[in-house]
Amino acid sequence: MTTLDRPAAVPASPPAAAPRAARSGPSARVRRGILLTYLMLVILALVYIYPFLISISGSVKTDTDATNNPLSLLPGTWSFAAYERLFTDQPLPLWAMNSTIVTLCVTVGRVFFDSLAGYALSRLRFRGRAVVFAGILAVMAVPNVVLLIPRFLILKELGLFNTYGGMIIPLLIDAGGIFIMKQFFESIPVSVEEAARIDGAGIFRTFWTVVLPMARPAVVTLTILSFQASWNEYAHFVVSRQDAELNTLTTGAAGLLSGGLGAGNQYPLVLALAMLMTIPVAVMFFVFQRRIMNTTEGGEKG
Repeated sequence: MTTLDRPAAVPASPPAAAPRAARSGPSARVRRGILLTYLMLVILALVYIYPFLISISGSVKTDTDATNNPLSLLPGTWSFAAYERLFTDQPLPLWAMNSTIVTLCVTVGRVFFDSLAGYALSRLRFRGRAVVFAGILAVMAVPNVVLLIPRFLILKELGLFNTYGGMIIPLLIDAGGIFIMKQFFESIPVSVEEAARIDGAGIFRTFWTVVLPMARPAVVTLTILSFQASWNEYAHFVVSRQDAELNTLTTGAAGLLSGGLGAGNQYPLVLALAMLMTIPVAVMFFVFQRRIMNTTEGGEKG
């Protein structure tokens, strides 16, 4: 075949132009929407953070500056006298010891008893189970302040008023914790318990050695919530004790705020105590934050 007989090469067609929207990215309207969303989130964050910043600023002010400029974020005169007074003029170690004893006992008790109750409501079939669970939900709907007077009368009749037992025992069971554990136990398949039952394990052994370790995310969450609630508890300690030797950090701070331990409002002293009280809860939350996020996972995947 000669050169003249060969077919002429067909020129390659140029590549199709990419869509304009794909090249230019999100439209201006979408970008404005994203920017507005982030702006609203920043504003909401500032609304929640601002009181905390005021607390930090107020704790390093003088009494006069805190009274005259309570909302100022910049102290007129920097002073750490409030923190020094907490350790020299106030029984802070005693308050901290009482809070630690009560918090540890309540946290351990709540995790144990709430887990037992949640497992019983999730796995055991007994008459009246639905009624019991409905009662727990009803208790969650009752404001805690309504129960203060009956709680005081019960403690008085049982001889537990003004004792560690009266401060701890009524807080050992929490309806919200039972609900959390019940819901998580129901997400764990019953099949994981069959091997333990075949080996002759009883109900409690199956719960303790098989199911509870699988519910670790829920246990960690309940531990943090129980620690925070008991550490910051105030109303119950008001009606369960009267002796100053049983003051916790919350009741001690209330005494400072009311002026019972000195003249003036003592804003820097109270805010300094509040900052110190925040440290254990904040540390516990940040350490176990990843565990909290996994509470929706079931006990078995696949």
